[in-house]
Amino acid sequence: MMEFNQLDMRSLLEGYQKKQFTVTEVVQASLKAIDLKNPKLNALLEVNAEKALTRARALDADISKASEKKLFGVPIAIKDNILVKDWQCTAGSKILEGYRAPYTATTVQRLEAEGAVIIGKANCDEFAMGSSNETSHYGSCRNPWDLERVPGGSSGGSAAAVAAGMCPASLGTDTGGSIRQPASLCGLVGLKPSYGRVSRYGVVSYASSLDQVGPFSRTVWDCARLLEVLSGADKKDATTSHLEVPPYAARLQESSLSQVTLGVAPQWLQGVDADVKEAFDRSIEQMKKEGAKIVEIDLPRTRYSLSVYYLIAPSEASSNLARYDGVHYGFRAKEFKDSEQLYNRSRGQGFGKEVKLRIMLGTYALSAGYYDAFYLKANQVRRLIQQDFEAAFQKCDAVLVPTSPSTAFKLGEKTDDPLKMYLSDIFTLPVNLAGLPGVSVPCGLDKKNLPIGLQLIGRPFEELKLLQIAQAHEKIQGVLRLP
Repeated sequence: MMEFNQLDMRSLLEGYQKKQFTVTEVVQASLKAIDLKNPKLNALLEVNAEKALTRARALDADISKASEKKLFGVPIAIKDNILVKDWQCTAGSKILEGYRAPYTATTVQRLEAEGAVIIGKANCDEFAMGSSNETSHYGSCRNPWDLERVPGGSSGGSAAAVAAGMCPASLGTDTGGSIRQPASLCGLVGLKPSYGRVSRYGVVSYASSLDQVGPFSRTVWDCARLLEVLSGADKKDATTSHLEVPPYAARLQESSLSQVTLGVAPQWLQGVDADVKEAFDRSIEQMKKEGAKIVEIDLPRTRYSLSVYYLIAPSEASSNLARYDGVHYGFRAKEFKDSEQLYNRSRGQGFGKEVKLRIMLGTYALSAGYYDAFYLKANQVRRLIQQDFEAAFQKCDAVLVPTSPSTAFKLGEKTDDPLKMYLSDIFTLPVNLAGLPGVSVPCGLDKKNLPIGLQLIGRPFEELKLLQIAQAHEKIQGVLRLP
């Protein structure tokens, strides 16, 4: 019997076109893998086998058109902060427990229009606030490479589902590294598009000036095809760009390192685990052999990224999360005397510790007398960080940096030390602050047999260039086999 769960998305698409197997067979294999693995991993919070199989049978009845749909019959998991009509959408929070989406996000509509099969809703840190998937009200997700370790966050469930072979692709969101860091820790390709490249309509908001939806996959080609489908202007999201969307997957064949200049910032390599640094250096040497030019760049103001992020993101979160009041929808406290007590108790009981912490940080930063000193000043420094990147891109086509300073850490290892946890995203935060595209690709394993990720950062809306460099790297490195 064919091992469907070992096949990447491109292999599935080619198999359908050759009529080597049916969508029903593939979906059944996904559901079987979920039944077998999800109880240990807690990667998916909701699975609807009946819906998935009904969709599969409908596609099988039209399989002669497999070549016309870019994602025909591909099972995809959706992070549980992205709306899919009639499916739950909890954002990992008690305050949205039992909530059913009344409409479907633009990104999911685009996936389904190209033939994708939604296989489940993926676990995530509460309201996408976390770097380990341990803040989810529905329990921690585990890393398929080592069940005692985290998959990364906040899109940990989306990453774990793909790494465990439950589906060949998934959607996540990235506000400060929440796609790239889990991709690194789970041995996947994960891409955060430029701000405005992909619609945010139908996504539960965390920090509106930073959030972006993006794909997880096992290969660069799969990532490129997914981005092709997800990208483009959306009249329901005024922040989306009207720039033309290139045929990313088709143009990967142009990938070569011979005319590419890659920038490395020495100050970004401090505090990196020895195994991660070794893999990073090895990748640089391999790319140099293929013709890439490596230059030193300076990104001096990025050292303020952590401070800037933890003023801007909580401020925007405190505003966005004000709508969860126990009145309109979601969790409502059972006992209260008046409307003020209803709000206080519903929010106090419905939000978890990390979300409360960030709401309080944000509310303080936005309060009278502090707005100029904190939120406004943080946005001014954010512009300086953007300028650092603009100067760097005068010297190089893309910036190279490890995705995460370490490989997957153990469950509970950093939960009592917020600063230690926040530093997990030290190499990914600046990319969101500057609105740039970033992609994490596997670049080897450490001594514990855990995946290491390499991050490529590009100019705004130059995802094609990034993916071409990533594809050239993948040809050298190869694709990691599933754990």
